[in-house]
Amino acid sequence: MENESQVSQLESALLNQAQTLAREEMRNAEVVCNRIRSEASARLKLLEERETLTAKSDAERLFRRRIQTEETHLSSELDRLRWTLSETVLSKVKEALQNLTQDQPRYFQVLSTFLADGTHTLPAGALVVEVNAIDLSRLLPVWTEFTRNAAPDRKIELVVHDLPSIGGMRIRTEDNRVRLDQTFESRIARLEEDIARIAMEQLFSGRPNLDQLIQL
Repeated sequence: MENESQVSQLESALLNQAQTLAREEMRNAEVVCNRIRSEASARLKLLEERETLTAKSDAERLFRRRIQTEETHLSSELDRLRWTLSETVLSKVKEALQNLTQDQPRYFQVLSTFLADGTHTLPAGALVVEVNAIDLSRLLPVWTEFTRNAAPDRKIELVVHDLPSIGGMRIRTEDNRVRLDQTFESRIARLEEDIARIAMEQLFSGRPNLDQLIQL
């Protein structure tokens, strides 16, 4: 009986010890589990923050790309519009200049101004004025009077040039060392930037002022 009692006590002690160890292991396991959960939560929060920052950065890059795309598109449209307006105005200017050549009193006044300005710009001495064939036939009969009014102190010869031209004139020294091109085509070419600027201004102000362009 005594042996059985000792065995029973031993079993009870072992059972208590096992239960105590089990409780300790459970507490340790719970601590580890809580630590793992905490670390996992922290990593998940960090990952979410990183993903949020990445998403924001991607969204900002996408927004900037869209803005740049729109700016490029708008710039292209403005360039196209500027070109179209410039070409339209140039066409109307050429038409207005063509009409000007048909108004002989007014046209001759423009040519007289060109000649007077040219004589002040070019060096002293005899000059040669080159015009298209139509203007040559119109100016020759009145050339003496024309030069007397525009440049009374200069000897000026009138000749024809072979360039396609609406009108205007080229003035050069007799030795052809200095030349002033006052044909309408050359004046338009020199003033294309001004014409483009005026064309863009007219986009917001209304009908182009062709008289202003002619007098440029």
